[in-house]
Amino acid sequence: MHPDLPHSQLKIRRVRLDTGRENVVVVSRHSKALRAEIFRGFSRVELRQGGKVLLATLLITDDDTLASPDEIGLSEPAFRRFAEAVGTLVTVRPAPPPESLEAVRAKIRGRILSQAEIGAIISDLAHYRYSDMEIAAFLIGSASFITSDELLALTGAMAQAGTQLVWPAPVVVDKHCIGGIPGNRTSMVVVPIVAAHGLPIPKTSSRAITSPAGTADTMEVLARVNIGVEEMKAIVSSCNGCLIWGGHVNLSPADDVLISVGRPLSLDTREQMVASIMSKKIAAGSTHLLIDIPVGPTAKVTGGVEAMRLRKLFEFVGDRFGRSVEVITTDGSQPIGNGIGPMLEANDVMAVLGNEPAAPRDLREKSLRLAAHLLEYDPKLRGGAGYARARELLDSGAALKQMQKIIDAQGPSTCSNGLGPLSFDVKAAHDGIVSAIDCLRLNRLARTAGAPLDKGAGIRLFKKIGDRVEQGEPLYRVYTFDRPEHDLVAAAAAEETGYLVNGHEAPQAKTAP
Repeated sequence: MHPDLPHSQLKIRRVRLDTGRENVVVVSRHSKALRAEIFRGFSRVELRQGGKVLLATLLITDDDTLASPDEIGLSEPAFRRFAEAVGTLVTVRPAPPPESLEAVRAKIRGRILSQAEIGAIISDLAHYRYSDMEIAAFLIGSASFITSDELLALTGAMAQAGTQLVWPAPVVVDKHCIGGIPGNRTSMVVVPIVAAHGLPIPKTSSRAITSPAGTADTMEVLARVNIGVEEMKAIVSSCNGCLIWGGHVNLSPADDVLISVGRPLSLDTREQMVASIMSKKIAAGSTHLLIDIPVGPTAKVTGGVEAMRLRKLFEFVGDRFGRSVEVITTDGSQPIGNGIGPMLEANDVMAVLGNEPAAPRDLREKSLRLAAHLLEYDPKLRGGAGYARARELLDSGAALKQMQKIIDAQGPSTCSNGLGPLSFDVKAAHDGIVSAIDCLRLNRLARTAGAPLDKGAGIRLFKKIGDRVEQGEPLYRVYTFDRPEHDLVAAAAAEETGYLVNGHEAPQAKTAP
């Protein structure tokens, strides 16, 4: 509290504005209790009620229907976090910037930050005390350079900022893919295989930020994923595993803030990626972690040297925090599976688990390989026997049965699971062989189609690299729900399809009859 700053009391009003991650409040320009001119030099305000404090970005409005002169309007995120009833009187005053911002400025000037300084920054981030501009400043400063000690301090501070899970088992396994490859839903096959064997694998996953589907988005087609800590523990106790949204159990909340600002700005350095992933896995209580790094021309990692450097960073952080970390590189030259988008990817997963003849073989094989690595952390399993055991559990139906058990424990999905009613095909202009597929381009097309917000939007692939195609034969089909998205993605696919046939760009998209 800063007694030298002017303050007043206003009544809370809930304003139906989704301001994303930021706390935003609205004050009337006609407010007599809190005159707009006293906020000159301040862009943020501090709300207090009892022991509660909320920092928020201030907007001034001339529309008294948003906030009358005796009210302060709280956007949806601010109202939810402050958790006080409409009409409650709150004390409002200008908020000076967080003291940790001085460390951010020092980082931008090139100074190495101490563990305490990084801890203070992460604490303020986790409590939503930074604006997007201030978060971006920290990311840019860190992207310029970051030392090994700073990386460890950043990882530790992010892991400690939220929930920290502890499990009774001596071996708790987990896997993580660094992302970027469409349709790569191996976790949803690996988790039931490993859980059916008996190893605990409490999988917390993210929702999509720039991709057309995260694991949580896809699992949500099949089951509820918004599950709290205590319920999560009960599910893992009964099923040996789960597939839930990590945001609901508040693992590394500062990382979620950093990701949401950094990804649109393409600020995704190796160090920030490692700190992000490792902080969540440490907080989740994993003892043995498998990291999947897809390598390919349009993947996040494009070459072996870059993959090796990233592997060493993961191993370095894992060693310092007492975690066994194994890093493998996989083929990232093209999508995995036949579907891109939550429902289409969920269909692929269930086809693999059900051993259906048409199930995508690449998703099955990659999942078996990853599961084999995790199973070999079981001291009772002989070395080299992991793959055979994983295949046994999948082929026998044990993995499918375990997945159904996990789905039943998490509860039914509340999503609409129909495919988008509007669709069109992208067809080959000439005979030939598919020589390359642009993963990034297909991700963008699927998002333009409406995924992941529309669970049934996305792309169904008919051809992969090495497949022969004839003129007029479909390469893939795009599903959308609304005409504007349909027209937009059709135009985007016509401009650049993401496929090369015999080294040449594929044709303009054609609308299916």
